[in-house]
Amino acid sequence: MKPSQPAAQPLRRRGERMRQAVLAAAVDILATEGLAGATVAAVARSAGVHETSVYRRWKTRENLILDALTTELDAALPIPDTGDVREDLERFFGALASLLAGAQGQALLRLSVERDDTLDDRRRAYWTDRLERAAAMVERGVDRGELAPGTDPGLLIESVSGPLFARVLLSGTSWDDTLVPRLIALALDGARPRTGA
Repeated sequence: MKPSQPAAQPLRRRGERMRQAVLAAAVDILATEGLAGATVAAVARSAGVHETSVYRRWKTRENLILDALTTELDAALPIPDTGDVREDLERFFGALASLLAGAQGQALLRLSVERDDTLDDRRRAYWTDRLERAAAMVERGVDRGELAPGTDPGLLIESVSGPLFARVLLSGTSWDDTLVPRLIALALDGARPRTGA
């Protein structure tokens, strides 16, 4: 009778190598198994690290998932600067719509609305920062004269992002490739410079 093989030992990853391995594993599991499947044990096993190492760094499962999803979102949503406000907005919100259509984006939005006192401040800061970064596209449009002086950049960004978030979180309604350009056209109509009296 052959002796049983010892269980494989987790790799001794530390620092940034460990962080990147764990975040990549979390994103993969979220994409394939959804929010429910992304347990700390499953992520640690997939990343080849000790579960205690994950808890030591992130404290909670929610912190880990938020870090994984927001890191992925930042990489997937660069702020374009094409020299044309409509083109910038269509590229940005087209990328956001693609992200929200997938498991990662949906998990991030669900996590964003779940009640958790340990996450509330971080979530608010995260979304505030991303909306401010996206508002730079509108500010550049105002500076170039494409949009009226006094246009509220945050409100314009929210007027396009809100319907996208609502479709994912509330109605679950699908959308086609024309949705983002139509939302942007509606938002920009109210922000165009007025000519004549």
